[in-house]
Amino acid sequence: MKRYMELFRIPNVWVLLLACFPARVAYGMVGLGIFFKVEQATGSISFAGLAIGLNAAAGSLTAGIRGSIMDKYGQTWPLRIMVPAYAAMAFALNAMHSKPLMLIFAFVMGLSAPPINLSVRPLWKIVVPPDFLRTAYAMDTAIMSAAGVVGPVIATSLALSSHPSLPLNICGGLMLLGGGALALTKVSRSWIPEKKSADYQPLWRHKPLQLLMIEGCFLGFGWGVFDVAVPAFTTIEKVPYMTAWIFTAMGLANILGGLLAGLVSKRTSSLRAMRRTYGVWFFASIPMVLTHPGWTMVIAAALLGLLGGAIMVFYWEVMEAIRPKGSPTAMMGWLWTVEGTLMSIGSAFGGVISEKLSPTIALSITTACIGIGYVILALGKARLIAADRIPTDEEDLAAMKDNAPTTT
Repeated sequence: MKRYMELFRIPNVWVLLLACFPARVAYGMVGLGIFFKVEQATGSISFAGLAIGLNAAAGSLTAGIRGSIMDKYGQTWPLRIMVPAYAAMAFALNAMHSKPLMLIFAFVMGLSAPPINLSVRPLWKIVVPPDFLRTAYAMDTAIMSAAGVVGPVIATSLALSSHPSLPLNICGGLMLLGGGALALTKVSRSWIPEKKSADYQPLWRHKPLQLLMIEGCFLGFGWGVFDVAVPAFTTIEKVPYMTAWIFTAMGLANILGGLLAGLVSKRTSSLRAMRRTYGVWFFASIPMVLTHPGWTMVIAAALLGLLGGAIMVFYWEVMEAIRPKGSPTAMMGWLWTVEGTLMSIGSAFGGVISEKLSPTIALSITTACIGIGYVILALGKARLIAADRIPTDEEDLAAMKDNAPTTT
């Protein structure tokens, strides 16, 4: 833990983590916030699911576009437009009672989603020294995972209180607080978009990105199935309360996994660390298929989350290593466009498979998708070779200067 204590002594680390945390909690709340609002207004679970699907699809399909805007114009004005727009859509949706209007506002809310996580990642390169970058990514991943655990708990608690309309209003307020704070930080305001290299080509023609997109198709689909298969399984087995235990254990282990990954020596390349962890992750997903909703599944989910949290840290590093110069936000945005869209499709299939066939079959699809993802990365490792080397100190410093603030 000494490494993390040293990290927090670096100026602006606390500022960056605390500024964006409320907005990250808002994203953890939004799905359930929409669900409870629409289900309460219409009495239809399926219609509430449709609203969530439209919101998620709109957000993922346009993530690459929003990322490209930031890479071209910087973070200041895009955040100052998207943050209040998103909050306004949340407040407006909460006031709606018409079915068509609720769907429209849920969709537009997704279109205006500020790329908070994508904005924070490139800022770490100008906040911490090169040898602390993996540690910073790990802490950022842990905070992101923590927000993903806290958000649903807050949304559910508020919805089950005497004021069930509160979740979306709180979501909008937290986005204003966190997104606004991030936009006002000195490090965000002074961030300079990278200049594109002379041989820059469209991202969709970039071969390393093509490989990660193909892998993301399977991973996104598999996790979409998983997110529905677990609650479906607990409901069928008449233990719906176990859903919270399973996802909470997975989320907490995800935080721990990210923190442990941050302690891995910098002398281990990001690609090598990711591939090794990915292989173990596949085998760790098998117990989920072999267990039933209960404490054994809680343990299996925790193991899955532990390794998943570690992979996220190495995955961010791989993306940073292989991306074209001038695309720190757009690269991640377009990957999420692919993965998030397939996740939405996977959620739809997960419900059908769990109901018509078996939740166990649905969970086995997740395991298969992780396995396919690993094979894709193994076969295409030559395309990711840039992430399989250790940058020199001089290269790290040169990369940092590309994003350095213009003010002191």
